[in-house]
Amino acid sequence: MARRLPMEFSWRCTVMLSAVLMVFGCSREDSAPPPVSESTAVDADVSQNRPVEWPKHGGTDFEQRFGDLSEINRQSVERLGLAWFADFDTHRGQESTPIMVDGVLYVTTAWSKVYAFHATTGELLWKFDPEVPGGAGIKACCDVVNRGAAFDAGRVFTGTVDGRLIALDAKTGKPIWSTQTVDTSQPYTITGAPRVAKGKVYIGNGGAEYGVRGYVSAYSVETGELAWRFYTVPGDPQASPDGAASDEVLRDKALPTWHGTEWVKFGGGGTVWDSIVYDPELDQLYIGTGNGSPWNRQDRSQGQGDNLFLSSIIALDPDTGAYRWHYQETPGDTWDYTATQQITLATLNLNGASRQVIMHAPKNGFFYVIDRSTGRLLSAEKITPVNWAERIDLETGRPVETAGARFESAPFLSTSGGAGAHNWQPMSYSPETGLVYIPAQQVPFLYAREKDFVHRPGEWNLGVDLLGTPLPLDAVARQQIVAGLQGRLIAWNPVEQKSAWQVEHTAPWNGGTLATAGDLVFQGLTDHSFRAFDATNGDLLWQFPTQDAVITAPITYSINGTQYVAVTVGNGGGMPLTLPTFDGPKSTPNGRILVFALDGNTELPAFVPVIREPVVISGDLPAADESRAFALFGRYCAACHGIETLSAGVLPDLRFSPAAGNPELWKSVVVEGAFESKGMVGFGSRISVDDAELIRRYVGLQARRLVSSVPEVATP
Repeated sequence: MARRLPMEFSWRCTVMLSAVLMVFGCSREDSAPPPVSESTAVDADVSQNRPVEWPKHGGTDFEQRFGDLSEINRQSVERLGLAWFADFDTHRGQESTPIMVDGVLYVTTAWSKVYAFHATTGELLWKFDPEVPGGAGIKACCDVVNRGAAFDAGRVFTGTVDGRLIALDAKTGKPIWSTQTVDTSQPYTITGAPRVAKGKVYIGNGGAEYGVRGYVSAYSVETGELAWRFYTVPGDPQASPDGAASDEVLRDKALPTWHGTEWVKFGGGGTVWDSIVYDPELDQLYIGTGNGSPWNRQDRSQGQGDNLFLSSIIALDPDTGAYRWHYQETPGDTWDYTATQQITLATLNLNGASRQVIMHAPKNGFFYVIDRSTGRLLSAEKITPVNWAERIDLETGRPVETAGARFESAPFLSTSGGAGAHNWQPMSYSPETGLVYIPAQQVPFLYAREKDFVHRPGEWNLGVDLLGTPLPLDAVARQQIVAGLQGRLIAWNPVEQKSAWQVEHTAPWNGGTLATAGDLVFQGLTDHSFRAFDATNGDLLWQFPTQDAVITAPITYSINGTQYVAVTVGNGGGMPLTLPTFDGPKSTPNGRILVFALDGNTELPAFVPVIREPVVISGDLPAADESRAFALFGRYCAACHGIETLSAGVLPDLRFSPAAGNPELWKSVVVEGAFESKGMVGFGSRISVDDAELIRRYVGLQARRLVSSVPEVATP
């Protein structure tokens, strides 16, 4: 059975855990569900050697991430080997789902770069670098990642961290048009994959942690001209309407659910930073919206109201952007329980009737089945232990909340925090088994209201106290913290609304899944492995050492009768940047794409870790100075370099940085921005030279603690 949060967790360690997670063995039941007849695979005749492609982000418009291929199956998977691989030019996070069209594999990587490879040989056909300014990285809450591109009419469409939408010639990689989709004076970013339908490219954006107003836009495939825009939260009620498709519904439905005026200057949030899905059966566009800005409704909306359309699924007219219906999963969200997670379309047999549905597993820990023609909730059950709400009332569609869960007068320890029970990592659905395969996790979080909340432009503005108290130095207490972080692969029956089987992983934040007609489920893990499980019972059938974490989802395709499985490899994103590694960071190669086929015999080159020594500097740090340095580091450094410098090594571990031993070099980097072109902006407008020096001395103290806590020097 699933492990529970250890009872011996002291309140002190729980407070530490809340700071740690600020961003953001097997157990099975053999209860095979009835098969569902629907299949939305791409039409192809493999027997005639026609390619079976992966032309869209989720495989097809329905985004089931199901590969209707069976050459690689339960019997043959033991022969699976590496066919080819290609290295990227950066170590930063790899969250891209590749697409494969006409024998070409297109994949995006960190800093919004795009690569095109020959899908059977790995030959690099072209590479496109949008040359995102390094300073744009500070606007990205959760790394300079990119989740993929879109393809249509001989063009590849990609979004950039600095808010551009670009159309590239699919044969050459040369830009055809480029459109700036955001106000560059605001902390907007794009990390999600565009979607294309009906001659339009649809794209959203992120930035709610910093304070922006969310929206989704549609642009002409041919020209990049704006066709329509839909804002997800109201603007200033004293200002003129936006002149957007959302004007009427925001005035009539959304505005009455917001209170006070503070949310106007905070932006409100509700960003559409990931899931956008076109429904070809009902001719509707579905978008998932994010958290409020700030998180805490007490500071955003006087502690009142549903705050539409935060944490909602909204159905729109794809041609005009006109509102059709919405379902809000977390009314008045105050926990960062976004609804931006993957929206999957299917037809299910429910109570003897065929229903066109949305299946959704957002951050809040419930699995929703929603009638996609009306937005009516059909069922909702917990996929992981959930304590913010008892259940979802099927009559009203609203959660029955736990008393005190909104932490208005006292902290609330939630079984899952902003990292979510399920985050952006895609799930998959097999029409053959009738199961949804969810990369789930349990990451506890202590919610406490930030005292005297003040909006700080350019910084995280959550209304939630993230600093807490310093992590314990005691090894046992640290082991308890690690024990509270759980990951699992859940095979979920959406008809019966229960788990068919689940596999426990050793850590959270694992990769997305791919289901195939070969009765397999593929998933990569943060333990540096890529695995294939039996789709019917969860048995581990095959694994491959990847040399780095896998956090995104694989795809499959077939060319000339040969089935391939492809996945990008490389750690990153909000949680890996922040989550501490108590025994020191681990050195890994740059990001890669790995492509597998039966009897593949390519080998990865041996990786030799770079060995560095911590930069230990002399000088004591009095308790009062350490306390202030802890707060400064937490506010300005931890989101990229790890809580209390305990970096996993995705970005530089400052304890090993030469700048830590050189006050002038440190000042030039931290205060003056000497490395801005690499993404490290200067903080001279926010902190003083003295505070920067205090942070340097704090980093040196942490380096000394690292040296004294392990018998040998750690390997970064």
